[in-house]
Amino acid sequence: MILIADSGSTKTEWCLTSNGNIVGKCITKGINPFYQSSADILQNLKEEYTLNNAKPQKIYFYGAGCANEEKNNIVKKALVDFFDIDKVTIASDLTGAARSLCQNNEGIACILGTGSNSCLYDGENPSHNVSPLGFIIGDEGSGAVLGKKLIGDILKNQLPASVKELFFNKYNTNQAEILDNIYKKAFPNRYLAQYTKFLSENIHLREIEEIVLQAFNEFITRNLLQYSNVEELHIHFTGSIAFYFKPQLEKALKKHNLKLGTISQAPMEGLVDYHNSGN
Repeated sequence: MILIADSGSTKTEWCLTSNGNIVGKCITKGINPFYQSSADILQNLKEEYTLNNAKPQKIYFYGAGCANEEKNNIVKKALVDFFDIDKVTIASDLTGAARSLCQNNEGIACILGTGSNSCLYDGENPSHNVSPLGFIIGDEGSGAVLGKKLIGDILKNQLPASVKELFFNKYNTNQAEILDNIYKKAFPNRYLAQYTKFLSENIHLREIEEIVLQAFNEFITRNLLQYSNVEELHIHFTGSIAFYFKPQLEKALKKHNLKLGTISQAPMEGLVDYHNSGN
């Protein structure tokens, strides 16, 4: 029995498989060792993990923030303690996305969700990665950055009054509360990413679509164009932002003469296929 986990900054999806069949799924809060200790992660599992009726023999955990051995060990310790097993493999969410999207084929794999990332994939592991750098100085095209751009344009009066009115009618908030959530509370990236719903609902407005297109163009120019053979390979995407803003993503890629591959809302289905095909 194999347990596969795909974790972003917002949520973790767990999928328990047996002989190639899915026997259970559950969702918990996002796990990120850059923001959480092993004790924090363990407490989160105790409160939210619900597949306690079956014990896995192996765990494959793909997570945001799992970027080096030190951070991976924070997650591994929590999983070993909670599940009482030692066959735990930790890898980055980017590795998970690449294996899900490309399986055993070469390609370029991208994540566009709360955060963003990309890599050149050799059919087994990422071979080249432009560091995403997080939403403050990077994460172009992500939900957090889209939210940041929207909020910045609203509070700096860069959008029409009608759009500002739409925003404040939808969200019962004000500048002081917004800034408090961004600068004083935990997980400001999650807070900002929630406002992508407003962008999606109003994407027919030119000013709103321009925010999204600009963010995707920055993702392409600051990340994808650094891969030497980017024009020769299909570029695959996973994540809610790529999924819900597919038309804008297609426009941005077409502008740069790049080939769009597959788009999935989440990596889990592809990861189940990958691990149940002998990998």
